[in-house]
Amino acid sequence: MIHTPKFFHPRSAKSSFQAAFHRPHLPNSEKISALFYSFSLKKILRTTGILAVAFVFGSLASRVTSHFLPASSDAVSEQELYFGSATPRSEPGASGGLAADLTSQENVSLSFSVADTDPATLDGLLLPSSNWGLSFPNEGQCPTGNASIEELNAYNAHYASNTDEKVIFLTFDAGYENGNTPAILEALKKHQVPATFFVVGNFLSTSPDLVKQMIADGHTVGNHTWSHPDMSKISTQEAFSKELSQVEDLYREITGQEMTRYYRPPQGIYSQPNLQMAKDLGYETFFWSLAYVDWYQDNQPTKEQAFDKLLTRIHPGAIVLLHSTSSTNAQILDELLTRWEEMGYTFKPLSEVVS
Repeated sequence: MIHTPKFFHPRSAKSSFQAAFHRPHLPNSEKISALFYSFSLKKILRTTGILAVAFVFGSLASRVTSHFLPASSDAVSEQELYFGSATPRSEPGASGGLAADLTSQENVSLSFSVADTDPATLDGLLLPSSNWGLSFPNEGQCPTGNASIEELNAYNAHYASNTDEKVIFLTFDAGYENGNTPAILEALKKHQVPATFFVVGNFLSTSPDLVKQMIADGHTVGNHTWSHPDMSKISTQEAFSKELSQVEDLYREITGQEMTRYYRPPQGIYSQPNLQMAKDLGYETFFWSLAYVDWYQDNQPTKEQAFDKLLTRIHPGAIVLLHSTSSTNAQILDELLTRWEEMGYTFKPLSEVVS
């Protein structure tokens, strides 16, 4: 004989009710007693236990699923197309992952500008951790950033020059070398354009000769941190300083010179304490007013896509961010510089922004 476990079931509940009340010879009090007998404490505890176990397993399954199978998308959002980003975390020698870099772009504030530049007010306005973001209300004009030029100046930080002069400040983020930097240096030399290369420790370690060539060609080498972390998560001056000093030390070993104290936060993620730490270390912090999605090695933009962003959104006083890892940038830079020159633009070093 097969013994079936006696789990609680609605049908058995119905039959219990019927058994309790379909006894005309019993008084009502005894019918109620029969009802309670049908639903014995043992059955109630058994049912409650089954429901509790089901709830616990359901919760655990949900957490495990969300942890190991997070929602993702390979699509590039319009917001990312607008803002671009610093060198993604997936670079060799960098920490974190590219997915984290893209996710962080989703919460960028589109605009931020207030008239009051009192430091106490600014401390409240610059969030504990924020991603640098831009909106472009008018073609050919300086975009609106998370903070205004004046607000950032309180921390020796910059994203554009406040000028009507048609001048461009060209910068490159160099996380690693994949063969595109020589062509970029050649185009810069042809047009006699000064640029600033913000380098990560990995680039210095693997490409010292290119660093020397940058210096010989009159370019500036800036600090993009040693390991490209989320600097807003660093809370101590000692740890913050270490990320920058390791780059300084290796640069000095390679070139015999002191590094120019220009700093670009990895991925453009910053905090008010970080900006103050950089200032206390004597650094000028540089964000950007024009960038585009040029860092995907297996999905490089076409020349037309690059020009659509870089020609229409250029503006007087622009600090332009490009990535030296981009094969598109290496291929188009000569023509891009020519097109900008035909639009009446000249090129100056970042030292002009600081001064």
